Amino acid sequence: MDNRTLAEVMTPQPIILNPADTCLDAANAMMTHDIGCVVLAEEDGKLCGIVTDRDLVVRVMAAGRDPSVVSLGDVCSPHVVSLDSHATLDEAIRTMSECAVRRVPVVENGTPVGVVSLGDLAMERDPKSVLGRVSAAPPNN
Repeated sequence: MDNRTLAEVMTPQPIILNPADTCLDAANAMMTHDIGCVVLAEEDGKLCGIVTDRDLVVRVMAAGRDPSVVSLGDVCSPHVVSLDSHATLDEAIRTMSECAVRRVPVVENGTPVGVVSLGDLAMERDPKSVLGRVSAAPPNN
């Protein structure tokens, strides 16, 4: 049993955008910060969505939609799976498996404070696995 918390392994300070921001804004943020997702928060700072690089490709580009016009609120995952920063790695693995998600926003009192990915968990639990090694490798810009 792994009792470490997500606060110990998450990527902190997620890039937070507004649902009214465009998909182009998200793509630029992902490129600038070398990340695969952005989280969405309402004006009060509460988590309301997540948009991944795959969402942009499938829901915008492949659908022939203009990323400079389409809002993130129109393409975000409708039911956000999130976990508290005090959740354990085991809880995260179980939740990601049950919900079939690769990235989960980490929250404190409903406010996003980080993101945990399958790669983060692989690096922690099985660093010699293919996913653990690939996730630990430097980006190939």
